[in-house]
Amino acid sequence: MSKTKDHNFSQEAVPLSAKKGAISLTFIMLSLTFFSASMWAGGTLGTGLTFSNFFFALFIGNLLLGIYSATLGYIGAKTGFSTHLLARFSFGLKGSWLPSFLLSATQIGWFGVGLAMFAFPVSKATGLNEYLLIGLFGILMTITVAFEGIKALLYLSIIAVPAIGILGCYSVWIAVSDTGGINALIDITPTKPLSFSTALTIVVGSFISAGTLTADFVRFGKHARHVFIIIILSFLVGNSLMFIFGAAGAASVGQADISDVMIAQGLLIPAIIVLGLNIWTTNDNALYASGLGMSNITGLSSKTMSMMNGIIGTLCAVWLYNNFVGWLTFLSTAIPPIGGVIIADYFINKKHYQSLVNGSRRKVNWVAIIAVAIGIFCAKLLPGVVPINSVLGSAISYIIINSFERRIKVSRGLK
Repeated sequence: MSKTKDHNFSQEAVPLSAKKGAISLTFIMLSLTFFSASMWAGGTLGTGLTFSNFFFALFIGNLLLGIYSATLGYIGAKTGFSTHLLARFSFGLKGSWLPSFLLSATQIGWFGVGLAMFAFPVSKATGLNEYLLIGLFGILMTITVAFEGIKALLYLSIIAVPAIGILGCYSVWIAVSDTGGINALIDITPTKPLSFSTALTIVVGSFISAGTLTADFVRFGKHARHVFIIIILSFLVGNSLMFIFGAAGAASVGQADISDVMIAQGLLIPAIIVLGLNIWTTNDNALYASGLGMSNITGLSSKTMSMMNGIIGTLCAVWLYNNFVGWLTFLSTAIPPIGGVIIADYFINKKHYQSLVNGSRRKVNWVAIIAVAIGIFCAKLLPGVVPINSVLGSAISYIIINSFERRIKVSRGLK
């Protein structure tokens, strides 16, 4: 497929003619941050934290997520490159295959898990075969993103964002009413107390993998500074609302699972429709991003790779649902350092990012690989918030090792 027909621009920078305005990007980012899994995570926090600690953890966590994701989004909008093309500059042409594979594997996994998360409750409610539902919705979700790309994400977002907002607000209203008012809801004692550091790790860790891929969605932005602000606000508003929706209902009924909460609130049918639409947008975001990653490795168009990834995710949905947690735990520590390296390299070598040719001169940058390994080490062994430790560990070590490498080259008379 020629580049002129690849409307996802998987192998080149997004041209000015394809750039989009702030309103379109706002809907796309809100659909990304209106993440169903955040409602489940919010349910965990709602049953484990006091009112004040919940909102403090939510604000700090989403602020950290917003800054991290907005920085990557700014770089994507400034250069027009996807996360995977940006990785070529810091990891090398073939070295970028490692982050592309890890990021794509995560998103294929989320696609399969999302299918199962939707199909199982629908099967229970309707009596339809769960495998039939997984196959049907897997095909539909794959088709929408494969043939429409970023446009499909925008169209679905315009519908899904208001819908999930209305359902979430109604669920909160029911929770407040059922507990006897807002003061009674605030005074509920946590049934499964969480430490503040654990809560912060849940807020940050639940989304940082997707946050690493922010550049894939906002590289279409006309103004990088506007993109930065949109992303910050999307996390502070969008992702925070999803946590609040999940936490309020969970605190009122004493269950963390958002499906159980909405069934208890008598919202089964609206939940199936609206949460299904929300999962659809989440899955299409995942499939779109995974297609870009595999395109970087194979050289095939992202449309082709999105379709292949959709088939894989659909066929493996049940297995992924049952076994993905362990793999996701590993990826949650392995992926944030990738973003740290990309950010560090961009601000060190900003002038190189004017042309993709500069991102193809080295096959593998071992400094980047080592920095990722150090980031994983920091995540595993240092106290604090695991994803933040991994990002800072990789970024700081990359800057230090890169500086040391340059000094050695200078001393040896090398460029």
